[in-house]
Amino acid sequence: MNDQDLVRQVLNGNTKAFEYLVDNHKTLVAHMVGRVIQSQEDHEEVCQDVFIRVYNRLDEFNFQSKLSTWIATIAFRMSVDFIKKKKRYVDLNESKIDDESVASVEEEAIRIDSKEYLNKIINVLPVHFRTVITLYHLKEMTYPEIVEVTGLPEGTIKSHLFRARKLLKEKLEQFLKKEEL
Repeated sequence: MNDQDLVRQVLNGNTKAFEYLVDNHKTLVAHMVGRVIQSQEDHEEVCQDVFIRVYNRLDEFNFQSKLSTWIATIAFRMSVDFIKKKKRYVDLNESKIDDESVASVEEEAIRIDSKEYLNKIINVLPVHFRTVITLYHLKEMTYPEIVEVTGLPEGTIKSHLFRARKLLKEKLEQFLKKEEL
């Protein structure tokens, strides 16, 4: 079923169509929310709120982007708003990696494989790095789609991707050196 048919059916009150929409986008929403919100309880709450907002505002969706991009935008913005309300907001321009959290992740990585380690390292990156890495590499979004989701300029997104990749490369090289010993 294409996006237009799905939206039309949901707007006409078809609850099965909305269930289908949720099933098809729950992984995307969980990823978007999970890259900003670390607490499992808060994560679940925001994911539910995202789909409530999608349902309540579906009539505002104008098909200028893919439905998944629109939903990802809602998930990202609601996650950031949630963090702001909880007063745990990290300034996107001044975030730094906490050396202690990286060190503890590195110690744990000795016992796990490199894929799991990569996910652990991604999770300790500043929120803006986590977000663009997830959208670009894991969700395979284009730069214009990431601009739409995050509201950041394309140049900033490219810069964040470059820096995030550099940090990931350094941490993976450290991990592989430890594995060789």
